[in-house]
Amino acid sequence: MILKLVSFSALLLGALTSPLPATLSPTTNATGGLCRIYNYGRSADCLGRQFDHVPWTRLPSTLEELDLSYNILPAIHANDFLHFPRLRTLLLSYNNISYIHDDAFRSNPLLEHLNIFNNSLQEIPATPLMPLTNLKKLYMSNNLYKQATLADGFSKFAKLQVLSMGGPLVLGLKKGDFKPLKNIRLQGFAIKCSSNLSYYEPGSLEVIQTTQMGFDMVIDQKPNILPLMLRDLANKTFSVIQFRNLFEFMYYMAEEDIFKNLRDITAHQLIFHRGKFNENLLRMILINLQVAPIKRLRLQYIDFARSPTFVDDGASSRITDLKLDKLDLWYISNPDVLRFDWRFTWFNKIQDLSIQYVYFNSVPCDSWVEMEGVESLDVSNNRLHNTAIFNQRCDYKGRMRSLHNFNMSNNELSSLRDLSYLTREFQRLQVIDISNNKLGSAEESQNCAWRQNITKVIAHHNQFVSQALQCLPTTVQLLDLSYCSLDQLDMTYFEKTTNLKELLLSGNKIKFIPSQWRMASLQALTLDGNSFGLISMESFQDMPQLSQLKAGNNPYHCTCEIHAFIQGTMSKRKINLTDWPDSYKCYHPEALLNTVISNYFPGHVACDIRLVIIISVATTATVVLILMLICYLFDVPWYTKATYQILRAKYRAHKEKAVEGREIFTYHAFISYSHSDADWVRDQLLPCMENNRNPYRLCIHERDFMPGKWIIDNIIENIESSRKVIFVLSRHFVNSEWCNYELYFAQQRAMSKTFSDVILIVKEPINPNSLPSKYCKLKKMLSTKTYLEWPQQAKQQAFFWAQLKSVLGKPTLPRERAHSTRSTASSVGAVSVIELPLEDGRPETAQADETELQQEFTLMNNEQHNQTTVSTKPGEVSQTSDLRMNTAQAAAGSRLSAEVDPHNVMLSHDVTCLAGGLSFVLSWEMEIGPEIKKKKKKMSSQLEKAMEGLIMVFHNYSSREGDKYKLSKMEMKNLLHGELGGFLSSGKDQVVVDKIMTDLDENQDGQVDFQEFVVLVAALTVACNEFFVQSQKK
Repeated sequence: MILKLVSFSALLLGALTSPLPATLSPTTNATGGLCRIYNYGRSADCLGRQFDHVPWTRLPSTLEELDLSYNILPAIHANDFLHFPRLRTLLLSYNNISYIHDDAFRSNPLLEHLNIFNNSLQEIPATPLMPLTNLKKLYMSNNLYKQATLADGFSKFAKLQVLSMGGPLVLGLKKGDFKPLKNIRLQGFAIKCSSNLSYYEPGSLEVIQTTQMGFDMVIDQKPNILPLMLRDLANKTFSVIQFRNLFEFMYYMAEEDIFKNLRDITAHQLIFHRGKFNENLLRMILINLQVAPIKRLRLQYIDFARSPTFVDDGASSRITDLKLDKLDLWYISNPDVLRFDWRFTWFNKIQDLSIQYVYFNSVPCDSWVEMEGVESLDVSNNRLHNTAIFNQRCDYKGRMRSLHNFNMSNNELSSLRDLSYLTREFQRLQVIDISNNKLGSAEESQNCAWRQNITKVIAHHNQFVSQALQCLPTTVQLLDLSYCSLDQLDMTYFEKTTNLKELLLSGNKIKFIPSQWRMASLQALTLDGNSFGLISMESFQDMPQLSQLKAGNNPYHCTCEIHAFIQGTMSKRKINLTDWPDSYKCYHPEALLNTVISNYFPGHVACDIRLVIIISVATTATVVLILMLICYLFDVPWYTKATYQILRAKYRAHKEKAVEGREIFTYHAFISYSHSDADWVRDQLLPCMENNRNPYRLCIHERDFMPGKWIIDNIIENIESSRKVIFVLSRHFVNSEWCNYELYFAQQRAMSKTFSDVILIVKEPINPNSLPSKYCKLKKMLSTKTYLEWPQQAKQQAFFWAQLKSVLGKPTLPRERAHSTRSTASSVGAVSVIELPLEDGRPETAQADETELQQEFTLMNNEQHNQTTVSTKPGEVSQTSDLRMNTAQAAAGSRLSAEVDPHNVMLSHDVTCLAGGLSFVLSWEMEIGPEIKKKKKKMSSQLEKAMEGLIMVFHNYSSREGDKYKLSKMEMKNLLHGELGGFLSSGKDQVVVDKIMTDLDENQDGQVDFQEFVVLVAALTVACNEFFVQSQKK
């Protein structure tokens, strides 16, 4: 920035500093080359082409601007610019021009800007310049003419604005040199004289009317010339007065005040460029500025040195009343200039203080005290470290009360914490510039304490980590974090910056933009030059006031999301993309690399998710329909179903075997039935299944549910404790809510084990299609699973019981799973169950079983395959009927063989229900003959009564404790005492009881079952019979 200001000022004042062109630097081409023609043939760049003549034959006649600087042109001829009548700007600086033809610019009346700076002209080319009546800028200094006298013709340049003249051979100025300019109001005038200036006539500059005045002259030998020059400028107003190389070879040591006439000059800014300064010369300038109407002072590139003879005489040497709007101290190699008189008092009333490129290495504590009037402090570009600017031994409390802006950019600062401690006492501080430092490390960005009135922080070109953002002020309205190597954003910090209106994040490495970025006050956001490839409106939906967004030069993924963002932004026009469209290009996919996003138009189908779903569903449905049609035509479903059934059957068999060998159950089966079917369960099912030599253990809710428990808990627990689950299906079952629960729990159990555990007994015909919708699973089971159907004819019921027992398996259960409470409840219920109603002096079951067994023989002898009691799936009736007939024959045969065996003292295990009594009757009929058949009914009645009494006596005692089907030692003792006390006189003796228990207990389990009990009764009966026979003989 300083270089630009210096170059601009020097160029405007006549290029006194020999500036280079602002656009291009000089280049050398030894072989010469063509000029660059641009701006549609209106401009030509021939800079540095080593031309020794004007190449007018290669240039278009439409030229308006021509740059021939930095060539080796020796002269300008009459025809050189004859073909360029539109020429307005001609640059001929830095050549070797020593001659210009009088008619050189005859064809260029429109020429406004002519630069012949730094050539070899020995006199001012007045005659060639006369046709240029439109001339506005004329730079002709640094030539070899020895006088600065202007011809009278210069008075015709009424439009002239800037004039620089003179050269190193001009030894002085005379009063009439600039008389032709008397009536011309210039914007800038610069005069260069010899380093050995020998004379100056008073009044020489008096006629000059200009806004900016520049002097490039050395007064080492004639310092008394300066007061004369300043007198000629008195009572005039200037924007800038610049002195260049005022003392080039020596320091001014005299006591005469050569700047005393400054107080009569009104100027906005006074600039001293280069030259030698000591404390004596600087004090003269400052003393006169205290009273002069000059508001700005700049000392740049000066060579400052304190005199060896300088004596500090105390208060008289102080500058305490220097009131300046701005003081610039730039590019001064000796930092002693800051306290040239060993004090900082001259800063006391400076409003804007800029100290750059001075490279001071410390800030004394008293300097903060003396700068109490400074409102803007710029100490950038000084290589300052943390310890140089923040001294922990200094007391900053109450200091810098007027400071508003503080610029510390382009230094070596690394600690945000130290900066916060330094500035927290600056009461009016609002703007901080800490750019181009080394700030942002996590270690030195903790425990910061900023003042709450800071509204603007400029911190670009640092090395911030995300955690360091927490150490920045939260009261900011503008925050510049461009080029800080940030790879992610700390949302915690930004949530605290409730007043932030402008955020600059250009040139970082941010990889993604958060989707919920809440910044209620943000109005402008720059995100260009980062690393994110996706951007959406969701990221900015919580920024209601955002109106300016700059997000170009990112590696965008050209997808539907970026297209939707651009379309939404453009259509709503709420957010203005300031760098649209050239900076928005595709980076992915490779096929779209460098494609401008404004030319990216994805297909409507690819970006409409609803349309994609519709097409996907339609396509899928079409494919499914085609596959279904193919399957139907080639019978694929039938083959698939058959294969599935085969695999499923094998899997069920394997699973059942694993379950049977692994699990232990309390009950053989859980009976689920409706209350309306309770009579059938009690009168038919329970007597037939439980009143056997090896009875089945069945669970019914009336008898076996645990009192006090929830009904649902009882259902679940007893189903889980049963090997099988039997459902007695009827119309009443369908209407029962509890039956529905039991069916559901059984289904859930079957899913985890096997569906073969579920046995369906259809007590009365049910149409599956008439079942409610909640019985969908039952419908499926009735349609796919073999079930038992209760026959209404008594002769078919024997085969029904045989099939049911075959499904249940052998009635063996371990004792460990029997619960004492259930045993007691079951024993109590057992008495009522076996007390069956009698008809014709016989149990109904005996008559039914006789008919049942006769039916079995009828099935075996007549081979009636059509009498089937089991319903199956369609197409399987004949096979199942044969199977059942064979099963019935095998069962009947096995029962008869066991019952007629004379060596068998006990009843066979295969005798079912009360068919045992019937078996004895049949065996008597087979062995004794028809003559005894007439008495069968009477004998059977008496025998059955004896058998019934024997059973009742046994169960009356066995059901009192423990296993209800076996006698414990105590129960055996009570039975002997109560029932056989008359036969066994020693029945009360414990030794006799133990002896009887040991003899009867064949399986050594410590209990007497019914079979072992019958052995005792049989032995006593035989003994009684022998006693009776002997008594009869006697």
